[in-house]
Amino acid sequence: MIAETADTRVERVETVAMKRTVLALTVLIALPVTAGVRHYSADINESQWQLTDSSRLQCRLEHNIPGYGDAMFTSRASKQLNLEFELDMLSLPSEYGAAAVYSAPPEWMPGQMQRRLAEMPIRKQYNGDLPQKTAWTMLSELEKGYWPTIYYQDWYNRYDRVAVELNASNFIGEYQSFVRCVSSLLKFSFEDISYSVLQYKKNSDEFTRASEKKLSMIAQYLREDPGIELVLVDAYTDSWGGSWHNRELSKQRAQRVKRFFEENGIDSDRIETTAHGERRHIADNAREVTRAKNRRVVIRMAKS
Repeated sequence: MIAETADTRVERVETVAMKRTVLALTVLIALPVTAGVRHYSADINESQWQLTDSSRLQCRLEHNIPGYGDAMFTSRASKQLNLEFELDMLSLPSEYGAAAVYSAPPEWMPGQMQRRLAEMPIRKQYNGDLPQKTAWTMLSELEKGYWPTIYYQDWYNRYDRVAVELNASNFIGEYQSFVRCVSSLLKFSFEDISYSVLQYKKNSDEFTRASEKKLSMIAQYLREDPGIELVLVDAYTDSWGGSWHNRELSKQRAQRVKRFFEENGIDSDRIETTAHGERRHIADNAREVTRAKNRRVVIRMAKS
């Protein structure tokens, strides 16, 4: 047996070290690029989209993300078309930051690239949310089969990033129902009718065209929202004429408003009227241009 020289021993050690280095690099290269990323998503069998709120006041489309929370798209009655996305998290953020929102192709779309859509602010102890333009873009991406995905640095484990994916499976049917719901929303909000003032001609309880339009809006809203338990109707006159006559005239104005609501399907128990006559002026009664402001009915509503 030939004795091993010092040079041979060094060469052998270097060879072993090189082989170990190559093996280590091979293992690193073999690791998935998503190492260190925790993924939350529903698989194809779990993916459920639901229209959880469908009325003329609000439409909501929800998607459950197992172990994480719910993704929600909401549109509400308003003068303007609106939409909001909210990420309802089971575990709320413990610090401030930002998340990147991408449209990612699923596995069955080979060769497609993901696209960056927006940045979502992370606020301490608040759900994540995105404004109208990004929310509509996310819905259109889902309609095409892409998965909107939200990436952020985990606020509890500094070694991890989190990816929250919205699965497009079983989306189209509920999305079409959501779109129909949005198209039927009232074209005004509660704030538009919660405090309304009707004006009147002298010595009259007749509705003007503007007043009748406003009353129709209020009646529509009351039919849709049982949470409004009481509507307060306060009627006033100017100071011209006797006080008894003005009190009776204000009663007529208030009762006519109540009858309008009753004829439009509103329970009379929800309407409370008060006739104030010529009391509580809001303008000078000496001039007609200002006196007209005192001939009014004020309608107030509050949600329970």
